[in-house]
Amino acid sequence: MNQYVTGAVIRALREKNNMTQSELAEKLCVSDKTISKWETAKGYPDISLLEPIAAVFGISITELISGNAISNMNVSANMLRSKFYVCPVCGNVIHSMGEMAISCHGVQLVPETAEEADELHEISIERIEDEYFIRINHDMTKSHYISFIAALSSDGIQLKKLYPESSPEGRLKIRGVKRIYYYCNKDGLYYVDVKKGMG
Repeated sequence: MNQYVTGAVIRALREKNNMTQSELAEKLCVSDKTISKWETAKGYPDISLLEPIAAVFGISITELISGNAISNMNVSANMLRSKFYVCPVCGNVIHSMGEMAISCHGVQLVPETAEEADELHEISIERIEDEYFIRINHDMTKSHYISFIAALSSDGIQLKKLYPESSPEGRLKIRGVKRIYYYCNKDGLYYVDVKKGMG
């Protein structure tokens, strides 16, 4: 059975904060034997203790459950550093500019790794007035399709959701767009720099 928080995470956080089992036990109003049981996987904290445990260590409940510290190093807010998370169950698309701990339908999501566009996922970009008309050479069947197109500039994002049996195309405002991302539900995330896509 998967537990919401492991003893290894609690021990690592306790040691990182230079805290003894007794000190942690006192802060949580439990016995030091209870902490020892958690850390040796002989027991788990009650769910009602998640918030107090997270508070003692100065982290979020999400960080406690995932076991990963979340820090956003993208202080310059450059959208070109964006990350995309896609749920394999429902196709939900989540965008972030930093690290996140995300789950959807009980699945822990990891950011998609974008690959440069290949011959099986060719893209064409045409300028029409103040928009880019984007078309991907890809079949759009019920089981294999392009799920979304995203246009990124250094300070913004536009996202167009696509659906099976629709056309793999879209119009997005130019607005300083430098890179286009698109997601194939079978083969993953692709990108192309606008200049290359128009060349």
